[in-house]
Amino acid sequence: MKRRTFFKNSLLVTSGTLFMDSFLGCVNPLLQDGNVDEYFKGFQDPPADSRLFVRWWWNGNRLAENEILRELDVMQAAGIGGVEINPIAFPQGSDPVGYEALTIFEEKWLDMLQVALEGAKERGMICDMIVGSGWPFGGEFLNKEDQSQMVTIETIDLEGGQSYHFKIDELVDRVDPEIHSRNKTVYRELQMARLLPKVSRDFVEGEDLVSSITDEVLSINVPAGKHILYYVVKLTGYMAVINGAPGASGPVLNHYSKSATEKYLNRISGFITGKVGNMGEYIRAMFCDSMELEGANWNDDLPGEFEVRRGYSILPYFPFVLKKVGHMGNPLEEDYGTKFSEDVTSMLKRVELDFYLTRIELFKERFIDTFNEWCHKNNVKSRMQAYGRGMHPLETSMEIDIPECETWLSRGVGRAYPSTGLAGRAPTLSNKYVASGAALAGKDVVSCEEITNTSMAFMATLENIKVAGDQSNISGVNHSILHGFNYSPPEAPFPGWVRYGTYFSERNTWWPYFRRWSDYKARISYLLQNATPRASVAILQPLTDLWLKFGPQRDPFPQKWYPEYQNNLWEAIHQNGGGCDYVSEHIIKKATFGNGRMLYGDRAYDTLLMPEIETLDPETAQYLSVFADSGGKIVFIGKRPLKSASYHDAEASDSAVKGMVDALLEQSDGNVLVYPSPQGDPIQWYGKMQDDLGLKPYVRFKQTHKYLSQSSYKLGTNSMYFMANTSLYEDIPVHAEFQLDSKLTPWIWNPETGERLRYPTKGGNNIIDLVLPRATSLLIVFEDRAEGEPYFQMELTAGGREISGPWSLKLHHMNGDRQELKLDVLADLLDIPSAKDFAGTVIYETSLDIDSEDSRYIDLGQVQGVTELTLNGTVLGTRWYGAHVYAMGAAVKEGENRLSIKLTTISGNYVKSLKDNPVAQRWTRNQANCPMGILGPVRSI
Repeated sequence: MKRRTFFKNSLLVTSGTLFMDSFLGCVNPLLQDGNVDEYFKGFQDPPADSRLFVRWWWNGNRLAENEILRELDVMQAAGIGGVEINPIAFPQGSDPVGYEALTIFEEKWLDMLQVALEGAKERGMICDMIVGSGWPFGGEFLNKEDQSQMVTIETIDLEGGQSYHFKIDELVDRVDPEIHSRNKTVYRELQMARLLPKVSRDFVEGEDLVSSITDEVLSINVPAGKHILYYVVKLTGYMAVINGAPGASGPVLNHYSKSATEKYLNRISGFITGKVGNMGEYIRAMFCDSMELEGANWNDDLPGEFEVRRGYSILPYFPFVLKKVGHMGNPLEEDYGTKFSEDVTSMLKRVELDFYLTRIELFKERFIDTFNEWCHKNNVKSRMQAYGRGMHPLETSMEIDIPECETWLSRGVGRAYPSTGLAGRAPTLSNKYVASGAALAGKDVVSCEEITNTSMAFMATLENIKVAGDQSNISGVNHSILHGFNYSPPEAPFPGWVRYGTYFSERNTWWPYFRRWSDYKARISYLLQNATPRASVAILQPLTDLWLKFGPQRDPFPQKWYPEYQNNLWEAIHQNGGGCDYVSEHIIKKATFGNGRMLYGDRAYDTLLMPEIETLDPETAQYLSVFADSGGKIVFIGKRPLKSASYHDAEASDSAVKGMVDALLEQSDGNVLVYPSPQGDPIQWYGKMQDDLGLKPYVRFKQTHKYLSQSSYKLGTNSMYFMANTSLYEDIPVHAEFQLDSKLTPWIWNPETGERLRYPTKGGNNIIDLVLPRATSLLIVFEDRAEGEPYFQMELTAGGREISGPWSLKLHHMNGDRQELKLDVLADLLDIPSAKDFAGTVIYETSLDIDSEDSRYIDLGQVQGVTELTLNGTVLGTRWYGAHVYAMGAAVKEGENRLSIKLTTISGNYVKSLKDNPVAQRWTRNQANCPMGILGPVRSI
């Protein structure tokens, strides 16, 4: 029997047994009964853990008991279910108004922590807490051996036939990376110095120059020809905590040291338990924020660990696998070092990859595992943004109790959506990795630092926020931690103490309407946390190729990605009605196979997409053959794998991968193939591939659209779909055919109102045909009951009669000023000199004659703000997103009708006008003004 055949048959027998165990054990008991009415009760009144949480910035630790309790009351009234206590540096330019800065973990500060923990518990709110302060955490109290370490290189070109003398202190002082957050005290140590030729066809280690150091001077006699001095410097304590609060700023912790991590964490738990006892009585999870380690890559035992794990020494290659780094540890785009041949360069890339994989392993073992163990020992969960250099973007999240990603709000969200790349998207690259890791690990909660906003703070509308949040949910998020709520006493001068954010504050103009979005979001989160996301397609991203070509990236904001559509393939699958997860080579190796499916835990996939993958581990290639032989579909997009990443026996390993992939394609029954790469719009390309290959989506759209997407779920035994139009301007016609039993009836669960309405189907219960207005979503649950109040959608028709005015405007400024205007034609308030800096409420009033029974609605057209419409003294409702269309109902009368519209604007244009306000200018000086008001046309239809 051929070795390949034996390997496949052995795994198939094993997977047949494990398949049954896995399948039978995959059903969550909570979902097994399929009692949709119980879910609806929770949907109507979501519990605290489904509600929005906020990152509660304790600005500068300037705390007072009464203010802590006041802010908890404000947040609770706004529908916020929990807080993440986050001590942070005091915002630049803010007035402390006499509040004392407390030092974290000292007695006064611990008193305030106890007030917050007990106050939240009394209110039924949930508390998380950041580990330490700022990110990555550290503190002034860290010993040198516990501080973050980086080894990096410097090079100096030398002329042949000359002698050089370098003072060691001058050499090491030249190594001063332009990182974002520098610590005041940096320890520099020369680790290695070598002389190499400028050009070399073969690999050479170079001449060791350490022995040439005398009296702290390095003397070099350079042979003929151009040469390069390579030297390696270890930097200790080089990075300071970003925005650390008093008592937790200073140098960053060495995350590659288990003993340093344990010491740091135990210090914190000692303080907290000493004050409140069992941490789990008050704290749900301890949180670890962004791993922006700015190039940290070292612990002194790393060379030994590398040799044990990789089977060879890194020291001969060490200077060539290190990079010169700058901001956030990103490699510098410079041309430096010895020019080796292509073969040598390829070999060094493999060593560099092994160096990175060793660091990933050590980071997991020494930090991630230690953090988890500490959390569990203290009866709390771990919550972490587990990605960035030094972590696998998928697998590390699988280790965390509550894995977290990031969704950012920018001006382009809802306005622009390029075919490829990350622009115009609120979810970052990390979201799909984190959501996939959570699904693979069987975790119900996918947390997200949501609505992070540095480019349009104060300018964001609730509609902007909703669109970004809807995109976040589509990416797999079901638990939102808003970024954030600033601890800021009322007496702080406007706009208060603002560390970051979208100005989630009771001082914001639209805060009275915030509860509408928080209730909407809570109902969605409740269902998504209790449902199982569906995915039949697995995507193996070409991470190895990315790392070999461009090096490890700073996720979630990479300098490079590969291929160009790396972040857009999952989007296209969902936009075409399907569902997918990311997987890794490790996941494939640990999976079982049977009946045409690859199974890992509770997840099952019948199709594996491999976009532009050139490099594959030989063992992974063997498992692919098992998947193919079980009937699974493997699609190599654009390229087929042709090599390994192995340093050992590289030629034989490369040949093995190429041979196995070639055999897969040659022996395939059509289920293994190479499919052309997308050349234009990935949405259209994937739709064609879906049809060409017979891939089955969960819902088929008659016409796809870049702003229309969906995610499919199982809610108990019921199929559920979350569908969203995330354009701010386009209404999208939707004809959707759901691929399920047509005997079931679609019900619209309205997350804004908590209602459940039967969709009046036409042409079959599995078809929905409607117009999805801009910035609008749908929750559709298919139920085994056909009777109930029907869903009714207002018709968004063209035509009608324009209500042209004239309009009387009463402007009530948030600063107390009052103003009245007359407009013959509606206009952007920005275009009216006396109103361009306005923030507050505007009452628009006019009269209209209605003499036709055909007029049933008032459509306000384009609106920038929140509206409340009153007709003849009857309030017809509020619109804070999407189409501002109101049903007139019984309020309308023949003849003259009095129309009054209350519009609430953003605060940003006013904030930007405060030229002498340092806080206002810090956030808005580089921001463009944003439109305000009712722009129309207003119509009766």
